Order: sequence, then structure tokens, then C-alpha cells
Amino acid sequence: MKHLLKKLLPHLVILVLFIVAALAYFSPVLQGKTIFQSDIAQYQGMAKQLKDYRAETGEETYWTDAAFGGMPTYQLGAKYPHNYIKDLDLAIRFLPRPADYLFLYFIGLYILLLVLKVDYKLAFLGALAFGFSTYLIIILGVGHNAKAHAIAYMPLVLSGILLTFRRKYLYGFLLTTVAMGLQLVANHYQMTYYLLFLVICIGVAYLIDAYKKKQLPHFFKSVGIMVIGVLIAIGLNATNILATKEYADTSTRGKSELTIQADGSPKDNVEGLDYNYITEYSYGILESFNLFIPNFMGGGSSDPLPQDGATQEALLKMGVSPQQASQILNQLPTYWGDQPIVAAPAYIGAVVIFLALLALFLVKGRFKWWIVAAFLLSLFLSWGKNLDNAAISITKNFDLRIPLTEIFIDYVPLYNKFRAVSSIQVIIEVILPVLAVIGLHHYFSRFKSEEKKKKALLYSAGITAGIAIIFILLKSTLLDFSNSFYDASIRENLSLQVLDAVREDRASMLTNDAIRSLIFVILAAGTLWFFLKGKLKEISVVGILAILIVIDLVGVDRRYVNNDDFVQARVMEEPFQKNGADLQIEKDDGTYRVYDATTNAFNSGRASYYHNALGGYHAAKPGRMQDLNEFYISQGNIGMLNMLNVKYIITQGQNGGAVAQRNPYANGNAWFVENVILADNANDELLLLDSLNTKKTAVIAAKFKSELPTEKIARDSTATIDMVSHNPQHIVYETSAKSPQLAVFSEVYYPDGWNAYIDGKPATHYRANYVLRAMTVPEGIHKIEFKFEPKVINTGSTISLFSSILFILIVIGGGFFVFKGNAANNKA
Repeated sequence: MKHLLKKLLPHLVILVLFIVAALAYFSPVLQGKTIFQSDIAQYQGMAKQLKDYRAETGEETYWTDAAFGGMPTYQLGAKYPHNYIKDLDLAIRFLPRPADYLFLYFIGLYILLLVLKVDYKLAFLGALAFGFSTYLIIILGVGHNAKAHAIAYMPLVLSGILLTFRRKYLYGFLLTTVAMGLQLVANHYQMTYYLLFLVICIGVAYLIDAYKKKQLPHFFKSVGIMVIGVLIAIGLNATNILATKEYADTSTRGKSELTIQADGSPKDNVEGLDYNYITEYSYGILESFNLFIPNFMGGGSSDPLPQDGATQEALLKMGVSPQQASQILNQLPTYWGDQPIVAAPAYIGAVVIFLALLALFLVKGRFKWWIVAAFLLSLFLSWGKNLDNAAISITKNFDLRIPLTEIFIDYVPLYNKFRAVSSIQVIIEVILPVLAVIGLHHYFSRFKSEEKKKKALLYSAGITAGIAIIFILLKSTLLDFSNSFYDASIRENLSLQVLDAVREDRASMLTNDAIRSLIFVILAAGTLWFFLKGKLKEISVVGILAILIVIDLVGVDRRYVNNDDFVQARVMEEPFQKNGADLQIEKDDGTYRVYDATTNAFNSGRASYYHNALGGYHAAKPGRMQDLNEFYISQGNIGMLNMLNVKYIITQGQNGGAVAQRNPYANGNAWFVENVILADNANDELLLLDSLNTKKTAVIAAKFKSELPTEKIARDSTATIDMVSHNPQHIVYETSAKSPQLAVFSEVYYPDGWNAYIDGKPATHYRANYVLRAMTVPEGIHKIEFKFEPKVINTGSTISLFSSILFILIVIGGGFFVFKGNAANNKA
């Protein structure tokens, strides 16, 4: 027992240090504050109705009326039965947010490095390098919590895979299953998808190695074990995965039935997202140097120009007052890269880059090659359209294009489901700190000759220092510090002299950070040199390098995420304050929708926080509602607002405040129509709505023709249809008619989950007007109900429960056989 405690003690100390480091960086959480995250503020608006319903009833609603006219809550924080893997995740994330995610970063990479048989002190250093990587910190600053969550569990998944390949089958299976289950809990499938690329690189390296060593049976046995583990992990998350898949098919991420765009032009890509949207955020090829020099391309889009630089001097010469000059400096862009908006550079650290390069000269074998392969694949794909558009001149008459991203979009399954290809650089964020630590491990090894270490040190220091020196001395020759998109407005609104001054300041920013990176490389290289000469011990070297890495990375991190970003918890809990329009609208206790015309309604969660909004904020919007927005709503078509029962439109008042304008022409909650127009395809179904009197006529897809009244609809002026009760999952109407009628309901048609009943008996409903529900209502007085009863929840929950039981049984059985085997060995 004492031996076990002695063995565990260093790791417990490291665990405590990780907690301290996470809380120290985000120290305001100890005062009850929380970081202001713009994306999370929008999420709060979207999820408000769900949370209120849960608090009031103690039950879960899987539908919300507060966003986009109505959508499932599957991606808005819904809770599912038997989701035990989520309970485990919550237990691990016991620190206040966002310190919990930083702690996960640390612990995940620490375990991975221990699995790679690295000394715990080096593993601690590597964990700090990973956790404080600027990209991983900045995504916490802007609120990409799901992305951070998914990235944090990546190293744990790799740990399980490597353990399995090392013949630790039970432990490998256990860790792979749990880690993959936790990674899927994060619910960021783009990160999971990119993790698959890294896993494939590892698998190919191990396959080649197994073939050379004639160990293919072991390789396929390991793969089989991992496949079982992944399948169980998927089962543990079955409800969320199935529900997400169901919704995704109907969202902007799914297949569109339209073959035209709002401007009438053909729609190029009807399966998944289109090329331009996917590659909008493509990393610049030269921009990749900011992995080593943070301000290589001006830092982030919101970074201010220096107050004492050339631009300020140029502005003052123009006669601008110092106060005005200061304001202008905060508005002019320092960033001159290829992406539309960048929160911060994806800085990995000068010391980490130097150590990773050192590793390339010391490390051999499959580890090195899967790291290199993953690095190159990630880097090339992150360049997106910039690599696709690059031409390599082979001869005067022949240019070689490398449309790598285009090929992946067209031929690699699911690649066209995700945007922002620059995000694939998360693979680099994971592997470079690992490579750096493995390089140090080899540098400290007694089995490497001093001569080899010396050469590796000189080469790696020479290359990294040389790159920094080249950009310090030749920056103006190699780079122009201009961006046509950003700089055009400077030229037009100020002057060419100011633009030249801005470029000069950008060059100075690069120089300053290049010198900074050079200093860190020299200090790190000098530390290793002293070790080689016997002047420093290993423990001292690790300590010095850890300090250098933290100072290097945290120094850049604090430029973008610091104590100033924290607010009182109430601000994030209630991110939107009521305005005059909200106060006007809340006096009306009816059921209706609200459209916020003061902002981009389909990119804001504010209205959803207080009202049943036609609009919202989501990465995967309901597909048909987004089509309706692009074709009509965003163009100011009031007829669509009437059809969607928008009773109030929020506009800007004369005094600048928000006011609510009542729309007297809203169609109401439901109505009977007199005429039907059949549409042969989705294009017609949408285009026929233009100038249509939706109060009298409905557009119905031809495939629903059999559900329509068998006879011509007889106009009944006495017919009535009224909503008598409403909650997100259950709506009740009463109807009275002398003959069969066709009712249109101002509720979003969703093909899976919504069931209709007439007088308690199941009835058929169908789609009308591209996005709404319709139903054939028999004559007489009837009670009509719509209930949201998604089968996917019951199915998924059953699979999750079964998977949990199966996993426990396999662990118990595996543990028994391991114990039995160990006992037999001890007897022998």
C-alpha cells in the first residue's frame, strides 16, 4: 500500500498543480465572476425557453418555439435519460467554467505523455505547453466551449489507442471506450471528425510497422478491440447522436432539395455546404508562420495599432487631434492575413516549435512518421482555398494546381458537412507539444550520443533562430504587409500616407514578436547546451523550460483573454436586458411570433431570450426556414411574416431605442384555406409563395396530394379554428366546420416527432407553404392536438442503457481474466 501511495504521490501533486494553474489563469472565477463569451450569450438566448420549462415543470422539452419559428432542442442543451457518460463528464469538470476546460487540457495531455512512457516531470511540461496554447485559450474567450471540450478529450482517446497497440488490451479498451464516449459527449462532431484523420495517420503508421515486423495478427486484434470500444462509446451517446443526425438532415448541414439560389442562379452543391462557405476561413499559407511568431500577420482582427507608432504620427500630421487619433488607431486593422475575421493568432510557442524541430533530428520510427504525416495533412487542409488556388509553375506553359480541399469536399465522406477548414489545425495543437516532449525525452536519454544531441541542437536552433532573423532583417523585401480587403477603406477614408504608416506599424509588430521568439529560442537552446556540457541537471532544465514555455505562451494568451474579459455571473446568466420593445410585447399574453428587424434576426439569439422569435443564432439552422429567409424574409417580404404569425416587429425608434410595431395582418395561429396549389418540386414549392395570399391559398407539395380533401374545398364562412392551449410540446385546437376543410397551422413542419390527433385518435398532417403544417379537418366540432413525441429519444435511451450495461460486463469479465492470468503466473 505504501509503495502504491509513493508511486501515486507525484501524480497527485501534478493534479493539484493543474488545478492551481487553471484557477490562477482564470482567477476571477474565485470571486464568483464568469468570462463573457459572446457565443454563449447567444446560446443563453436560444436555450432560455428550454431552461424555463425545465425549472417550471421539472420535465424536459425537446422542442422550443423561441427560435426560428420552432426547432428541436437537441443542440440546445437537452438532457436525455440514461446518459451516464454525461454524468461522468460533469464529475470530471468540477472546476468553475472556463477553468474546467483548461484543467481538461492539462490532464488529457499529461495522461497521453505518461502512456508514451515519458517521465512525469516532462509530461507536466508538455501538458502546460498544450493547455496554454493560444488557440486553445482564445476559443474559451469567445465561447467555443463545445470545441474546447472536444479538443480536451482528444489526447485521452489517443492514449487508449496507443495502449491497445502496446498489447495492453484491457486497459486500452477501457480508456478508448471511456475517452471516446467523453469526446462524443462534447457534441462537436467537426472536432471528432478531425480526430479521425489523426487516428488514421496513427493506424497507417502502425499497419506498415506491423507488416514489416510480421505482426499483422496483433495489429488487427488491436483494431478489433478498439472498434468494439468505439461502438460502445457511440452507444453510450446514442440518444444525442441519433437526435443530432435526425435534425442535421433537415438543417443547413443536410441535403437541400433546392437547385436554385435566391438570386435565381443554380445551386452548385445540394449535398452539404458549398465550397465557398466551407473555405471562407482558410488559413493563409504565409500566415502559418504565426505558429512561431504571434504577430507575424498583425495578430487578431481587433488588435489595436500602437499608440506611439507611424500611424499615429501620420494622423497627427493630417491635423487629427490626439484623442481622435487614439480612437482611429483602435479601429484600423493590424491583421493583414487572408481570413475574414481572426480573434487571435494560433500561436503554439517559439520554445515548443524549437523543441519539436529538435525531436525531428533525434526521434526515429513510426512515432515520428505519424506525427509528420498528421502535421502535413492538417497544415495543407487548413490552407483550404489558398492551397487550391496556388499554382506551381513547372514550365512556362504548365502550372500545377493542388486542389486538395476541393478533392476532399468532393470525395471524402462528410468533409462537406463542416466549415472553417482552418480549424483542422487543432491536430497541430495536439501533436506538436507531444513531439516536443518526446524530443526532450530522447535528448535526456543516455542511449543517444553526445555528438548526435549536439548536431540536433545546433540544427534546430539554427533553423528556428534563422527564420526569426530572416524576417527581422528582410521583412520588407519578403512581405508587403497589405491586404486589399482591409486596406481599401483606409485608402478611401483617410489617405495613402496613413495606409503606408499602417503597413509600417504592421512591420514593426512582426519585428518585435520575431525578436521575442528569437530570444525564447536562444534561451531554450542555451539551457539545453548547458545540460550537454554538464552545467545543468535534467530537473533544472525541465524547470527552466517549463518557466520559459509558460512565460512565452501566457504572455501572448493574456493579450486576448485576461481578467478584463470577466463579468459578474449575472451578466452571463441574463445577457440581454429588456428594452422598451420587450416591455411593450410582454403585455400581450397571446401566442404569436416576434421578428427583430434591428439586427440580423437569423444571427441573433436576443429576441429568443424573451419571445417566440422568428430568427435565432445557430451553426446549423433549420434548412427550410433558412431558405425562406434568404428568398423572402431578408428581402423585406411582409407576406412571409404574416404567414408565420409575426404579430410584432421590433424596429428602431426615432430616439434610437427599440420599439415594437404591431402587425395587424398576421394570419394567426391557424386558418382554413379555400384553394390549393400543388408544387411538383421544392423549387416550385418555394417560388409559388411569392405574392401569394397565404390566408386563402396554400401551396402543397405534390407528394402529399393523397392527404388532401377528396372533394373541392367548400367555402364555409362560419368555420372556425382556435388555439385553446399551447406549450412547446403540446398544442390543442378546437374546430367547427360544416364540411371538410384544409387547415394551415402557423407551426413549423418537422417530419420526425410531431404527431397529430383528432379527438384523441392519430391523424395525418403534412407540409404546407414550404415550412408550415397542414391537415385535412373533417366536418363537425373536433379537438385537434399536436404532440411532440420523438421516437429517437426512446430508441437512443434504450441503446445507451444497454451499452452502459455491456461496457460494465466486459470490464468485469476482462478484469477477471486478467486477475486469473496474473494469479496463474504468480503460482508458476
